[in-house]
Amino acid sequence: MAKEWGYADHNGPDHWHELYPIAKGDNQSPIELHTKDIKHDPSLKPWSASYDPGSAKTILNNGKTCRVVFDDTYDRSMLRGGPLTAPYRLRQFHLHWGSSDDHGSEHSVDGVKYAAELHLVHWNSKYNSFGSALKQPDGVAVVGIFLKIGHEKHEFQLLLDALDKIKTKGKEAPFSNFDPSCLFPACRDYWTYHGSFTTPPCEECIVWLLLKEPITVSHEQMAKLRSLYSSAENEPPVPLVRNWRPPQPVKGRVVKASFK
Repeated sequence: MAKEWGYADHNGPDHWHELYPIAKGDNQSPIELHTKDIKHDPSLKPWSASYDPGSAKTILNNGKTCRVVFDDTYDRSMLRGGPLTAPYRLRQFHLHWGSSDDHGSEHSVDGVKYAAELHLVHWNSKYNSFGSALKQPDGVAVVGIFLKIGHEKHEFQLLLDALDKIKTKGKEAPFSNFDPSCLFPACRDYWTYHGSFTTPPCEECIVWLLLKEPITVSHEQMAKLRSLYSSAENEPPVPLVRNWRPPQPVKGRVVKASFK
Protein backbone atom coordinates (compact mmCIF):
# COMPACT_ATOMS: atom_id res chain seq x y z
CA MET A 1 0.00 0.00 0.00
CA ALA A 2 1.57 3.27 -1.13
CA LYS A 3 1.49 5.99 1.51
CA GLU A 4 -1.48 8.22 0.91
CA TRP A 5 -0.74 11.79 -0.11
CA GLY A 6 -2.06 14.57 2.08
CA TYR A 7 -1.17 17.94 3.55
CA ALA A 8 0.76 16.89 6.66
CA ASP A 9 4.53 17.24 7.00
CA HIS A 10 5.19 13.58 6.18
CA ASN A 11 2.96 13.35 3.08
CA GLY A 12 2.35 16.98 2.07
CA PRO A 13 3.11 18.91 -1.12
CA ASP A 14 6.91 18.68 -0.65
CA HIS A 15 6.63 14.89 -0.94
CA TRP A 16 4.08 14.50 -3.73
CA HIS A 17 6.71 14.18 -6.47
CA GLU A 18 8.02 11.02 -4.79
CA LEU A 19 4.86 9.20 -5.86
CA TYR A 20 3.81 11.53 -8.70
CA PRO A 21 6.90 12.80 -10.58
CA ILE A 22 4.83 15.22 -12.72
CA ALA A 23 4.36 17.27 -9.52
CA LYS A 24 7.80 18.68 -10.33
CA GLY A 25 6.80 19.37 -13.97
CA ASP A 26 7.00 22.62 -15.92
CA ASN A 27 3.28 23.47 -15.84
CA GLN A 28 2.29 23.06 -12.21
CA SER A 29 -0.40 24.95 -10.30
CA PRO A 30 -1.10 27.04 -8.36
CA ILE A 31 1.11 30.04 -9.11
CA GLU A 32 1.53 33.55 -7.77
CA LEU A 33 0.07 36.21 -10.05
CA HIS A 34 2.06 39.43 -10.40
CA THR A 35 -0.40 41.74 -12.08
CA LYS A 36 2.21 44.22 -13.32
CA ASP A 37 3.66 41.45 -15.50
CA ILE A 38 0.29 40.30 -16.91
CA LYS A 39 -0.73 41.65 -20.29
CA HIS A 40 -4.27 42.15 -21.52
CA ASP A 41 -5.01 39.83 -24.44
CA PRO A 42 -7.73 41.43 -26.61
CA SER A 43 -8.38 38.10 -28.32
CA LEU A 44 -9.72 36.60 -25.05
CA LYS A 45 -13.49 36.37 -25.27
CA PRO A 46 -16.03 36.52 -22.46
CA TRP A 47 -16.91 33.15 -20.96
CA SER A 48 -20.33 31.82 -20.04
CA ALA A 49 -21.64 28.96 -17.94
CA SER A 50 -25.06 27.37 -18.35
CA TYR A 51 -25.55 24.92 -15.50
CA ASP A 52 -28.52 22.62 -15.07
CA PRO A 53 -29.33 22.57 -11.32
CA GLY A 54 -30.72 19.06 -11.81
CA SER A 55 -27.25 17.77 -12.70
CA ALA A 56 -26.02 18.26 -9.10
CA LYS A 57 -25.93 14.81 -7.51
CA THR A 58 -24.01 14.40 -4.26
CA ILE A 59 -21.76 16.12 -1.76
CA LEU A 60 -18.75 14.19 -0.48
CA ASN A 61 -16.06 14.48 2.19
CA ASN A 62 -13.06 12.60 0.75
CA GLY A 63 -10.78 13.52 3.64
CA LYS A 64 -9.07 16.20 1.54
CA THR A 65 -11.94 18.56 0.73
CA CYS A 66 -15.71 18.72 0.31
CA ARG A 67 -16.74 18.04 -3.26
CA VAL A 68 -20.05 18.45 -5.06
CA VAL A 69 -20.41 15.95 -7.90
CA PHE A 70 -22.45 16.51 -11.08
CA ASP A 71 -23.86 14.24 -13.76
CA ASP A 72 -21.47 14.68 -16.69
CA THR A 73 -22.70 11.82 -18.89
CA TYR A 74 -23.96 14.32 -21.48
CA ASP A 75 -23.86 18.08 -22.15
CA ARG A 76 -25.98 19.30 -19.23
CA SER A 77 -23.90 21.83 -17.33
CA MET A 78 -21.50 23.56 -19.67
CA LEU A 79 -18.71 26.14 -19.71
CA ARG A 80 -18.03 27.97 -22.98
CA GLY A 81 -16.01 30.83 -24.40
CA GLY A 82 -13.14 32.68 -22.81
CA PRO A 83 -9.87 30.98 -23.76
CA LEU A 84 -11.69 27.72 -24.55
CA THR A 85 -12.06 26.38 -28.08
CA ALA A 86 -14.78 23.85 -27.24
CA PRO A 87 -17.58 23.42 -24.67
CA TYR A 88 -16.59 21.80 -21.36
CA ARG A 89 -18.81 19.74 -19.03
CA LEU A 90 -18.98 20.46 -15.32
CA ARG A 91 -17.84 17.39 -13.35
CA GLN A 92 -17.39 18.66 -9.79
CA PHE A 93 -16.50 21.61 -7.64
CA HIS A 94 -14.54 21.71 -4.39
CA LEU A 95 -12.76 24.14 -2.10
CA HIS A 96 -9.34 24.76 -0.61
CA TRP A 97 -8.98 26.65 2.67
CA GLY A 98 -6.62 27.39 5.54
CA SER A 99 -6.58 27.17 9.30
CA SER A 100 -7.49 30.87 9.67
CA ASP A 101 -9.11 33.60 7.57
CA ASP A 102 -5.83 35.19 6.43
CA HIS A 103 -4.81 32.37 4.09
CA GLY A 104 -6.14 29.27 2.37
CA SER A 105 -6.35 30.15 -1.32
CA GLU A 106 -3.94 28.32 -3.59
CA HIS A 107 -3.32 31.08 -6.09
CA SER A 108 -2.28 34.46 -4.73
CA VAL A 109 -2.48 37.88 -6.38
CA ASP A 110 0.34 40.37 -5.79
CA GLY A 111 1.13 38.60 -2.54
CA VAL A 112 -2.49 38.60 -1.35
CA LYS A 113 -3.82 35.28 -0.10
CA TYR A 114 -7.56 34.80 0.28
CA ALA A 115 -9.44 32.77 2.91
CA ALA A 116 -10.40 30.06 0.43
CA GLU A 117 -10.51 29.17 -3.24
CA LEU A 118 -13.37 27.46 -5.06
CA HIS A 119 -12.53 25.27 -8.08
CA LEU A 120 -15.16 24.31 -10.66
CA VAL A 121 -13.72 21.43 -12.69
CA HIS A 122 -14.90 20.93 -16.29
CA TRP A 123 -13.66 18.62 -19.04
CA ASN A 124 -13.55 18.97 -22.79
CA SER A 125 -16.39 16.83 -24.10
CA LYS A 126 -14.66 16.21 -27.44
CA TYR A 127 -12.44 13.69 -25.59
CA ASN A 128 -15.41 11.39 -24.77
CA SER A 129 -14.39 10.67 -21.17
CA PHE A 130 -12.88 12.48 -18.22
CA GLY A 131 -10.05 9.94 -18.15
CA SER A 132 -9.13 10.69 -21.77
CA ALA A 133 -9.34 14.43 -21.16
CA LEU A 134 -6.73 14.14 -18.39
CA LYS A 135 -4.16 13.13 -21.02
CA GLN A 136 -4.70 16.26 -23.17
CA PRO A 137 -3.21 19.74 -22.62
CA ASP A 138 -6.66 21.31 -23.15
CA GLY A 139 -8.56 18.45 -21.53
CA VAL A 140 -9.77 20.26 -18.41
CA ALA A 141 -10.89 23.81 -17.62
CA VAL A 142 -11.06 25.04 -14.05
CA VAL A 143 -12.81 28.23 -12.98
CA GLY A 144 -11.14 29.46 -9.79
CA ILE A 145 -12.98 31.85 -7.48
CA PHE A 146 -11.41 33.52 -4.45
CA LEU A 147 -13.35 33.82 -1.18
CA LYS A 148 -12.65 36.77 1.07
CA ILE A 149 -14.06 37.66 4.46
CA GLY A 150 -16.92 40.16 4.70
CA HIS A 151 -20.69 39.87 4.49
CA GLU A 152 -22.32 36.47 4.63
CA LYS A 153 -23.11 34.94 1.23
CA HIS A 154 -26.57 33.44 1.30
CA GLU A 155 -25.97 31.14 -1.70
CA PHE A 156 -22.86 29.70 -0.06
CA GLN A 157 -24.93 28.78 3.00
CA LEU A 158 -26.87 26.21 0.93
CA LEU A 159 -23.62 24.31 0.57
CA LEU A 160 -22.53 24.78 4.18
CA ASP A 161 -25.85 23.52 5.53
CA ALA A 162 -25.14 20.18 3.84
CA LEU A 163 -21.79 19.74 5.63
CA ASP A 164 -23.41 18.31 8.78
CA LYS A 165 -24.21 15.18 6.77
CA ILE A 166 -20.58 14.70 5.66
CA LYS A 167 -18.63 15.57 8.80
CA THR A 168 -16.09 12.77 8.43
CA LYS A 169 -13.98 11.24 5.67
CA GLY A 170 -15.85 8.90 3.34
CA LYS A 171 -19.31 10.36 4.00
CA GLU A 172 -21.48 11.22 1.04
CA ALA A 173 -25.00 12.69 0.92
CA PRO A 174 -27.50 13.64 -1.79
CA PHE A 175 -27.07 17.25 -2.90
CA SER A 176 -29.44 18.19 -5.69
CA ASN A 177 -31.03 21.14 -7.38
CA PHE A 178 -28.02 23.46 -7.07
CA ASP A 179 -26.75 25.86 -9.71
CA PRO A 180 -23.15 26.76 -8.87
CA SER A 181 -23.30 29.92 -10.97
CA CYS A 182 -25.01 31.47 -7.92
CA LEU A 183 -21.49 31.54 -6.45
CA PHE A 184 -20.00 33.63 -9.27
CA PRO A 185 -18.97 37.24 -8.62
CA ALA A 186 -20.72 39.99 -10.58
CA CYS A 187 -17.61 40.74 -12.63
CA ARG A 188 -16.52 38.05 -15.11
CA ASP A 189 -12.98 39.39 -15.73
CA TYR A 190 -10.37 36.65 -15.53
CA TRP A 191 -6.72 35.69 -15.80
CA THR A 192 -5.82 32.57 -17.74
CA TYR A 193 -2.78 30.30 -18.02
CA HIS A 194 -1.91 26.65 -18.64
CA GLY A 195 -1.39 24.59 -15.52
CA SER A 196 -2.20 21.48 -13.56
CA PHE A 197 -4.42 19.98 -10.93
CA THR A 198 -3.31 21.22 -7.51
CA THR A 199 -3.69 17.72 -6.03
CA PRO A 200 -1.98 14.47 -7.02
CA PRO A 201 -1.48 13.13 -9.60
CA CYS A 202 -1.09 16.84 -10.62
CA GLU A 203 -1.78 16.21 -14.33
CA GLU A 204 -0.82 19.17 -16.54
CA CYS A 205 -4.05 19.33 -18.52
CA ILE A 206 -5.74 22.47 -17.23
CA VAL A 207 -6.75 25.73 -18.82
CA TRP A 208 -7.22 27.98 -15.78
CA LEU A 209 -9.77 30.80 -15.63
CA LEU A 210 -9.08 32.67 -12.40
CA LEU A 211 -11.71 35.28 -11.67
CA LYS A 212 -10.30 38.65 -10.68
CA GLU A 213 -13.15 39.56 -8.35
CA PRO A 214 -13.48 37.52 -5.15
CA ILE A 215 -16.80 36.64 -3.57
CA THR A 216 -17.46 37.57 0.02
CA VAL A 217 -18.31 35.11 2.79
CA SER A 218 -18.53 35.65 6.54
CA HIS A 219 -16.05 34.60 9.20
CA GLU A 220 -18.75 32.25 10.56
CA GLN A 221 -19.20 30.64 7.15
CA MET A 222 -15.46 29.94 6.91
CA ALA A 223 -15.52 28.48 10.42
CA LYS A 224 -18.25 26.09 9.29
CA LEU A 225 -16.04 24.85 6.46
CA ARG A 226 -13.27 24.20 9.00
CA SER A 227 -15.66 22.10 11.10
CA LEU A 228 -15.16 19.15 8.72
CA TYR A 229 -12.84 16.30 9.66
CA SER A 230 -10.17 14.65 7.51
CA SER A 231 -10.51 11.52 9.65
CA ALA A 232 -13.12 8.80 9.30
CA GLU A 233 -15.97 8.33 11.77
CA ASN A 234 -14.23 5.52 13.69
CA GLU A 235 -10.87 7.35 13.91
CA PRO A 236 -9.59 10.00 16.34
CA PRO A 237 -10.95 13.32 15.03
CA VAL A 238 -8.56 15.36 12.87
CA PRO A 239 -9.94 18.73 11.73
CA LEU A 240 -9.75 19.45 8.00
CA VAL A 241 -8.23 22.92 8.21
CA ARG A 242 -5.42 23.02 5.68
CA ASN A 243 -5.78 21.69 2.18
CA TRP A 244 -3.94 24.12 -0.07
CA ARG A 245 -0.82 23.62 -2.17
CA PRO A 246 1.76 26.41 -2.11
CA PRO A 247 2.62 28.30 -5.33
CA GLN A 248 4.72 26.45 -7.89
CA PRO A 249 7.44 27.82 -10.20
CA VAL A 250 6.03 29.62 -13.24
CA LYS A 251 8.89 28.41 -15.48
CA GLY A 252 8.33 30.86 -18.29
CA ARG A 253 4.60 30.44 -18.66
CA VAL A 254 2.58 33.47 -19.72
CA VAL A 255 -0.49 34.59 -17.79
CA LYS A 256 -2.98 36.66 -19.79
CA ALA A 257 -5.78 38.95 -18.66
CA SER A 258 -9.19 39.31 -20.30
CA PHE A 259 -9.32 42.93 -19.11
CA LYS A 260 -7.20 46.09 -19.26
